[in-house]
Amino acid sequence: MPAQETLTVAVRVKPGASRTRVGGRFDGPHGPALVIAVHDPAVDGRATEATRKALAAALGLRPAAVSLRVGAASRDKLFLVDRPGPELSELLRRLRDGSAE
Repeated sequence: MPAQETLTVAVRVKPGASRTRVGGRFDGPHGPALVIAVHDPAVDGRATEATRKALAAALGLRPAAVSLRVGAASRDKLFLVDRPGPELSELLRRLRDGSAE
């Protein structure tokens, strides 16, 4: 089976948090979403950019490997991860559904 080219990750953003935190579940319009709280406000794309970088860091990826697909002006976003490794889906599940911190 060939390697997956991209992985789509549903994210619920909580801007204006006291600190950046990745973890938790939100059942949003794109299905079960990973909750990411960021310090940056939802102004001029700052929260979206902080979320992209926080997602990359949580997954152990370069920020360039993560891009926004849908939701520039929404708290509910879809990000694309380029060339995800086989362990990425499990890591995402643990971050979203618990048992990882």
